[in-house]
Amino acid sequence: MINLDLTGRVPIYEQICKGFSELIAGGAMKENDKLPGARTLAKELGLNPNTVAKAYSRLEHDGIIYSVPGKGCFVAKQKGHIEKKLLEQFDTAALAALKAGVSADVLKNRVDELAPNVGADRKEEDSNDRDN
Repeated sequence: MINLDLTGRVPIYEQICKGFSELIAGGAMKENDKLPGARTLAKELGLNPNTVAKAYSRLEHDGIIYSVPGKGCFVAKQKGHIEKKLLEQFDTAALAALKAGVSADVLKNRVDELAPNVGADRKEEDSNDRDN
């Protein structure tokens, strides 16, 4: 579900936020899907429940999830939050590639190569949604 680097420099709660953001952006979790309880996830990952609660609080503050008292946390309707975060990550990766000597043309070509695949995936998802 979520991969953590316990020895890295990025705080664990931020890694949890990023993990759920990626799951939601990638379609693995959809609007109104329930997240695991903070204690359950903490036990599963071997973490302090407060760490998971902090991540959930941040995700809720950012509008990525919402909580229902007594019921848990759920994926919120996404209003561009995920897109913004993904574009920030893309910018970081693109800058790193440029600094490493990858040309802008190579990056543009790579995006052009990936774009048709995403369009086909979306059409297939839309078709499957209509069939259900």
